[in-house]
Amino acid sequence: MKKLLFLLASAVFFFGTTAVNAQNNTKNIVEIAASVDDFSTLVTALKAADLVGALQGDGPFTVFAPVNSGFAKIDATAFNSLLQPENKEKLSGILTYHVVSGKIAAADVVNALKAGNGKAELTTLNGSTLTAVEKDGGIFLMDQSGNYSKITKTDVMASNGVIHIIEDVVMP
Repeated sequence: MKKLLFLLASAVFFFGTTAVNAQNNTKNIVEIAASVDDFSTLVTALKAADLVGALQGDGPFTVFAPVNSGFAKIDATAFNSLLQPENKEKLSGILTYHVVSGKIAAADVVNALKAGNGKAELTTLNGSTLTAVEKDGGIFLMDQSGNYSKITKTDVMASNGVIHIIEDVVMP
């Protein structure tokens, strides 16, 4: 049963990369995000946190990018407050919690999960730990509070790294 779960999870990673047609390796992470309607909230937040330039840099970076519906789960008043200039540092901390230094493809995550008995710890750019876990037939990110976000699409390759699409915003 455990082997079957691993194979199913691997299949999700390797074959679940549809829908985002931004596989063009000549675009950087920000250019790809800006070209996908479902990342409009993420792009707005990146601009408010003044992180656009950093994520257009050489990298490589691995970005776990929440879709708009993930941001919509955050209280609107709280989220709008984060977008204010006086909260730029706090917003930056949340967004850099979604970024890991280096280019970590889905196959790398699967191998790390296999080596870690279903768990793999990732150190994010804000210095905190994010944990990838096998759960309910999929691969999820678990934040430091124990909240989960499912990885729904993988390996959107960019010139300066890779994007993996997640359902929810994870919090440091």
